[in-house]
Amino acid sequence: MLVWVIYDISDNNVRNTVADRCKGYGLYRVQKSAFLGTLTSNQQDSLALECRDLIEETDSVYVFPMCDKCLKRIQLLGKDFDLELVRDKLGIMFL
Repeated sequence: MLVWVIYDISDNNVRNTVADRCKGYGLYRVQKSAFLGTLTSNQQDSLALECRDLIEETDSVYVFPMCDKCLKRIQLLGKDFDLELVRDKLGIMFL
């Protein structure tokens, strides 16, 4: 399933570790604190648990699954991310 991971983490080392974990799961960075990619339910749970163990109480990490219908309703405003790369990795196309 397509998943967004979005975070707000104050500590640079923890933030970098969470970003590395997201990349390790094959997620594509679309903004400084936002990743997008496909994960199984088990992978979503594993990543969420790993992040939970890393962050402080004042930090937040959101793992948002997204259905195909919702994906098609995305509106990109301003500077977008590399659509070709995302399409290649996910096998989907944003309109």
